[in-house]
Amino acid sequence: MARDRLRKFRQALRNAFNLEGPHGPLTAEDRQLLSRVAVAVASRGMAVPAVLFLSSIRPLNSIGSQALVFLRPFLVPLLNQADYDRMTAILDRREGIEALVEQIEAAQASDKDRKK
Repeated sequence: MARDRLRKFRQALRNAFNLEGPHGPLTAEDRQLLSRVAVAVASRGMAVPAVLFLSSIRPLNSIGSQALVFLRPFLVPLLNQADYDRMTAILDRREGIEALVEQIEAAQASDKDRKK
């Protein structure tokens, strides 16, 4: 009985600090969507404010994705519904915001190269 409890406690402790999400890595379609969003942000000259904002809310990514769910009825008429739902799911992941920031920085660098 005590050994069973100890085994369960060790297993729970082992999983308590696991930083990987249950969703697995981002798919190629997810990365393509992030790339399209990043290009749109960089082409409007909003890369620096977007990166600053995303970096500041990184610890609250789940709350931010839930805010997107709340705003869905207002924003879906302006955006593709499937892409909006996928973006919400991506930002709910722990690695989603980091991937979006990387894509925005890459899009900004390529946008600067094109303007030269």
